[in-house]
Amino acid sequence: MIDNLEYNTEREHLIIPEYGRHMQKMINHAKTFETKEERNKVAKAIIAVMGNMQPHLRDVPDFQHKLWDQLFIMSNFELDVDSPYEIPTKEIYEERPEPLEYPQNFPKYRFYGNNIKTMIDVANTWEEGELKEALTYTIANHMKKCFLNWNKDTVEDSVIYDHLFELSDGKINLKNTEEDLSDSTSLLRTKGKYSNTNSSKKTHHKKNTNNRQRKRY
Repeated sequence: MIDNLEYNTEREHLIIPEYGRHMQKMINHAKTFETKEERNKVAKAIIAVMGNMQPHLRDVPDFQHKLWDQLFIMSNFELDVDSPYEIPTKEIYEERPEPLEYPQNFPKYRFYGNNIKTMIDVANTWEEGELKEALTYTIANHMKKCFLNWNKDTVEDSVIYDHLFELSDGKINLKNTEEDLSDSTSLLRTKGKYSNTNSSKKTHHKKNTNNRQRKRY
């Protein structure tokens, strides 16, 4: 009796383990039928069982197409049956995907981030008017906030205007404007508020700890 025991390490490798070993055995058995008519009949039955094992995918587009592809993959592309879809080949399955090219951006002022440059490029495509002016000052204020977060506690508006002029290739010029950007204190107020909240929480936690350690008589 012990001699008939099977261990997973001695069994056949499962190509798609999610379907289990019995499904793999059914597909291997389907390859042994002599006539194509019999193999087609068994293949459709196997597809039906595979679909019942994944009911959450019934509404997914091309669900049946996926099942037929998995059937051929699990048969090691050796099952000769008629498929309602294009039969995949082993070469396509083993083909390595092309390397994914990541965008390489090296901005001059890295503390502004890449999104600022994208916003500036969009602003350059807008027609002159109130909407473009509002967007321009929104970008400038955001640039000032980014500058303050990564560099200093204060910055002159003229510095932001110079950077905006440079990043927009000279298309956005606020150097001669009489309107000021948001005050540095207001831009940094949010960060200060949260930091004060965190410090008060730590103090409160420390006080509670001291109270628990105090001896009671």
